[in-house]
Order: sequence, then structure tokens, then C-alpha cells
Amino acid sequence: MPGFELIDKKEIIAVNSIFKNGGVLFAHGFEKIRKNFHVREFEKKVSIFFKCKHSLAVTSGTAAIKIALKALKVKPGDEVITQAFNFIATIEAIIDVGAKPVLVNVDDTLNMDIKDLKKKITKNTKVVLPVHMLGYPCDMRNIKKLCKKKNIKILEDNCESIGGKYEESFLGSIGDIGVLSLDFGKTITTGEGGMILTNNTKYFKYCKQYHDHGHKNVKNLSRGNDKVSIAGFNYRMTELQGAIGKVQLKKLNLLLTDNKKKFKIIEKNLNNFKHRKMPKNGKSNFDNFIFYVRNNSQKKKVLNILKKNNLSTKNLPDAIKWHCAFYWKHIFKKKEINNVIKTKTILNRAIAIPIFFKKNMSFYKKLSNEINNIK
Repeated sequence: MPGFELIDKKEIIAVNSIFKNGGVLFAHGFEKIRKNFHVREFEKKVSIFFKCKHSLAVTSGTAAIKIALKALKVKPGDEVITQAFNFIATIEAIIDVGAKPVLVNVDDTLNMDIKDLKKKITKNTKVVLPVHMLGYPCDMRNIKKLCKKKNIKILEDNCESIGGKYEESFLGSIGDIGVLSLDFGKTITTGEGGMILTNNTKYFKYCKQYHDHGHKNVKNLSRGNDKVSIAGFNYRMTELQGAIGKVQLKKLNLLLTDNKKKFKIIEKNLNNFKHRKMPKNGKSNFDNFIFYVRNNSQKKKVLNILKKNNLSTKNLPDAIKWHCAFYWKHIFKKKEINNVIKTKTILNRAIAIPIFFKKNMSFYKKLSNEINNIK
């Protein structure tokens, strides 16, 4: 599950090295008193790992979504389609650029329902924003096929499934632009932080300028004499985060391997319950296991077992009101909310067991066996 479990002396050494070598916390300039550019190095390593041409580190996953929408030229009057099961930040970013968020239901993968997506596309649809929720990929083959036919851009929100794949490509590297979150509860963490991935150099250049007050960072020009061509904002990552990010990225494969072993134990033992469906050619990052209860009585019994074992759930159901648009009456009209009742109904039966690195195999074996015996 979260990268904060793996924080140890390596992250401490990485942070201390900054202060031992000039103490520069800013990602640009001060070449004479610094030894490393940690944010730049982190970005390069992310590009290599995710097999993506460009990576840009920013302040949060939310900021990454907003910057990406700006790069895709989303403006007031445009519609951005996303799913009703996501984190509220996705919707907030769409609103912040002046666009209208349009909701589609999820299917039994708990990701974007392709049939509903087809119904919601209009002449105003500028971007489709699939969200790879809780470790599982969206059906990117059919989303890409549909968007190509309609000439619609794809922005992948991969804030919750770092390390997951679709057809052997890492999630976040498949659409026109992809984003990651690096906050404290994510698969790898920099405390707060986000990352933008793209293979499109034009989009990358825009994102890079926009996140840095419009700076072009022209070679051989000082920051004070740098050129600018667009109005931007400050969404820069600090060197502290960059240094931690480099260390965390090295631990990602270890975490994914450990997650998978525990996931498979739960999958094998919970044979009396229906499991979340995996899209064809999809691969989870295995940081939680989702299954469906048949009624509220079963749900209460499962939650009691988890509580007894000092576990909460991962969003389902503990933080459902922050992850299901049905509850966002301060944003959507009643008709829009009523259109996603299907999503709420599906989610009400779902329970997500978090998979922690520091919990051993026997813990998950015992836990899943106990849950499986519920009547």
C-alpha cells in the first residue's frame, strides 16, 4: 500500500545530503553552491521507469490535473467527461479551468463504463478523463478507440494506481497526458507532490512553463533575465521532495511484488464472495483487494472483523463521500446526481481491504479466511 511504510534511513540520508551540499531547496539555479538538481533527476528517473518521453514534477496530483487540462486547451464552455467514482480533486480541477465536468457511471470494474461514456459525448466534449481507481486500470483500448473516432483528447488520472498496467504499458503513459499523485497515502510518496507524464513535446513544454510562472528556462540565461510567453502559476516541486522521490521510486518494484503476494492470498481465500472485475489485459498494482458483499448484514460483519484487526478500509466504504459524485451536492445539480445512482449502488456493496507492506502473509491469510466464513 502506501510508500510511507517504506520510509527509512535512506530517505533521511537523501534529505540530509541537500543540507550538506549547499542547502538549496529550490529546483532551479544556484549552480555554484549546489551538487545536485534532485527534482530534475527524479523526473528523468520517472521517465525511464514509466517508459515515457517527458515527466514533470509538480506540487500535487490535483495541480497535475489542472496543468494538464490547461495544456490540452480546455476552456470555459468545454466539457470534460470523467467517472462518478473518483476523488473530488479531479472534479475541482475541471471546474478550476472553467470547464463543465460531465459524469459517467462505473461498471463492475469500478471504472469508467464505456457504454455510458458513449452516451455522454457531445459536440462540446474536449477531454475524456478516465480515472484508474484503487489499483485497477480503465478499459483504455476502447476509450482510445472511441476518442480517436471523435477527435477527443485523453487525460489519464493515475493518482491511485501507480505501478498498474494496461496491455504492458504503465498507467499514466497511455493517453495524451497522464498524471500521478505522490501524497502521503499513495503507492510512493514525496509527502505532497504530483507528476505529469506525456510523450507529446508540445504539451510538455506548455506544462513546464505554466507550472513555473511561464518561465521558458532558456539556456545560458539567468532566472532574472529568462523569457516568458504565457501566464503561469507556481506549482513547482521542492528539492526536498525530489530527493525523497528518487529513493521511493527505487522501492516501487519491491512494494508491487509484496502487494501481489498478499493480494493473491486474499483472492484465493475469499471464494465465497464476488470479486472486482479486472479489464482484459489489465494488471493491478495490488495495493488493495475489493470484493462485494450481498447485504448490509454481511457488510457490518466484515467491517467488524477489519476493525478487530486494527484495519480500516481503503475508501470503500470509509471515505466514500469523498470518492463518489452522488454525494457532491455542492457541485452537481439533482438531475446529474440522480444519473449516477447506479455507481452509488455498486459502491455500497464494495469493500476494499488495504494491503500493507508491514502486515505479513499470515495476517492476510487469517483475515481473509475469517471473512470468507461469514454467512
